[in-house]
Amino acid sequence: MLTIYHNPRCSKSRETLELIKTNSNKEINVIEYLKNPINQETIEKLLTLLACSPIEMMRVKETEFTEQNLKGADDKTLIAAMAATPKLIERPIVTDGKKAVIGRPPQNALALC
Repeated sequence: MLTIYHNPRCSKSRETLELIKTNSNKEINVIEYLKNPINQETIEKLLTLLACSPIEMMRVKETEFTEQNLKGADDKTLIAAMAATPKLIERPIVTDGKKAVIGRPPQNALALC
């Protein structure tokens, strides 16, 4: 099974979802993370699967990033900010439970299909 943390208003997220629907025979679990926010534990698991730092999983150009004064913040603060403000999470994230990728570009998700 593939899980996609999806924002239907994002063109890259829509493209990624369509790409995995077309190229995978696996069941797809779609989580609209803006409607169903991701908790800190899940964010930490995704970071491990992505093999990246919290700042690499964030949308640093969002107004909320600046408003919350997150530039230079420690990892714990960044993870808490993503849990409290899901808009800060880079999208989409696709995982098969063993690995995860950020769908930018959408073709990154093909590695899990």
